[in-house]
Amino acid sequence: MIQVLGTFTKTFKCFLRIRAVSIFTVIFPMFLLLITVVSLNKSISTSDLPLAKGVLTISMIAFSLMLAGVLNLAGSISRDRETGVLTKLKSMSIRPWQDFLGRIMAVGLLSLVAAVFLVAVGIAIGARFSGNITNYVEAFGFLLLAIISAASIGLIIGTYAKLVLAAFFTGLGIALGTAFVSGIFISYDILPSYFRGFAHIYPISSATSSSIYLLQGKSAAGYNPLTAGQIITTILISVGLLAAGVFVYTKQGWKRE
Repeated sequence: MIQVLGTFTKTFKCFLRIRAVSIFTVIFPMFLLLITVVSLNKSISTSDLPLAKGVLTISMIAFSLMLAGVLNLAGSISRDRETGVLTKLKSMSIRPWQDFLGRIMAVGLLSLVAAVFLVAVGIAIGARFSGNITNYVEAFGFLLLAIISAASIGLIIGTYAKLVLAAFFTGLGIALGTAFVSGIFISYDILPSYFRGFAHIYPISSATSSSIYLLQGKSAAGYNPLTAGQIITTILISVGLLAAGVFVYTKQGWKRE
């Protein structure tokens, strides 16, 4: 457990020290939220604005979680490879699973910090959320699945990206691309039919839709993501991505050092 906490502390301090991390994980989604709300004020009736702002806030939280896992975790691994930290870790008593667990915990905390800031900004600009305590707990659980999925993708990118810049641009491209085609940036109602299938199986977008459904209703989510089959699919694919990320990082990431 000491090794896990050591990796967690080192990784999170690294996140705090690097300015680009805060810019892309917190400030960039916050900026997108604010400029989108400005356009909403001109196109949506006053009565519907609080609901729309709430949906946008949840979507931007999901995007920040994607950036934290897909972008920042991948960059952290590549940076440690460049600086020789991974080589040093192999010579120590720490095991691969302790290292990636500490890294994922750091991503989780970074995601929580980003979510708190985005919720505060959302409420400040008029976003409103409905539901009871149970709905909020369930929505939080789905967002945890999104964090796990994003971190798993980050593990895979970080394993194969030899340079920090390669990890950065690969992670950014995947985060932006999947956000557009999975319904995180675009309302499910206007998402092209050939992308809707991907939105259902991509665990980050499915978990986001589930959170929106719980806190804003079916009309805001665009479909019902809380059917038994959909929930099982989201969980299984999230777990599958985690297993793949752990396998690749353990067998290839450490092997290459």
